[in-house]
Amino acid sequence: MTKPSSPFLPMEYSDEVAAAKARGAPIVALESTIITHGMPYPGNLNMARSVETIIREQGAVPATIAVIHGVLHIGLDDAKLEALAKTKGAMKLSRADLAFAIAERRNGATTVAATMIAAARAGIGVFATGGIGGVHRGAEQSFDISADLDELARTGVIVVCAGAKAILDIPKTLEVLETRGVPVVTYDSENFPAFWSRESGLKSPLMLNSPAAIANFQRMRELLGVDGGMLVANPVPEENEIPREEMEIYITRALDNAASEGISGKAVTPYLLDNLFRMTEGRSLETNIALVENNARLAAEIAVALTAE
Repeated sequence: MTKPSSPFLPMEYSDEVAAAKARGAPIVALESTIITHGMPYPGNLNMARSVETIIREQGAVPATIAVIHGVLHIGLDDAKLEALAKTKGAMKLSRADLAFAIAERRNGATTVAATMIAAARAGIGVFATGGIGGVHRGAEQSFDISADLDELARTGVIVVCAGAKAILDIPKTLEVLETRGVPVVTYDSENFPAFWSRESGLKSPLMLNSPAAIANFQRMRELLGVDGGMLVANPVPEENEIPREEMEIYITRALDNAASEGISGKAVTPYLLDNLFRMTEGRSLETNIALVENNARLAAEIAVALTAE
C-alpha cells in the first residue's frame, strides 16, 4: 500500500525576507498577536511599522509572521501588514492550532510558541516579542501553563523579551524554564525583569552585557549540540517603566475581576491587559510599546552579531 505524499506546506516569504535569506542577511522574526489582539487600529499598525523600522535601522530585516487565508507568511509587505492590523476575528495561534489554521485556510496571528515554530521552519534564529507566557497564578489548581515554555525547551530560536508577563507567577515560570533546561539570560542586568517593570524581585539565572556575548553563547550551545531555545530578558528602559510595587496593585485588582467574571483560558491575558490599560490610564500600553521597540532593537543587534565572522 502506497502512503499518500506529504502535503505541500503553503508558506510564503515576503520579497524583503526572501532577498535577505538569499544573501545571508540577519533576520528577526516578529509575532502577530500583538497586532491583532494587543491594541486597536490604527495604533497597532503604527506600532508594527515602528518595530520593523527599528530592526532595519540596526541592519537586520524584519519578518512579521502570520497565517493569512491558510498561508503561513514569513514577512509581510506594508499592504498585508495594514490588512492584518484591520483584521477582525483572527485566531490566536499556538502549537496546538497553527496547523489547523493553515489546513482550514483561516486567518490567524501567531503567539510566541507558533512564531518560534514558524521561524525555525524558515531558518530564522532570532525572534523579538513583548513578554513570554508562563505559569499562571493559581496554576496549582488550574494547571494553566503557557505552551511558550515547552516551545522554548524544544525549538532552537533565541527569544528576546522583557521577561515573563507580570500577570503570571514569575518564580514558578523560572522554575519550569530551569527544569526544561532553557537558558535564561538577562541583558545587562542581574535582575530578571517583569515586563512593565525593570525588576521582578528575582535574580536572573544568567547575565550578559553585549549582543556579541549572547551570539557567542548561542554558538557554543550549537557546537555542543544542545537543543532548544534561549530566553533573553531585556529590561524595559528606565524612563518607560512602571514600578513593580505599583503594577502589583493593579494586577491583583485585575485578577480579582477576572475571577469574579469567570474568565479563563486564552481569554485571560487579553482581559487582564484591558483591565490594566484602564487602571493605569493608558500607561501600561505606552510601556508595552516601548518595551517591544526596545526588544526589537536588541534582537536585531543579536541577529547581526550572529552573522558576523
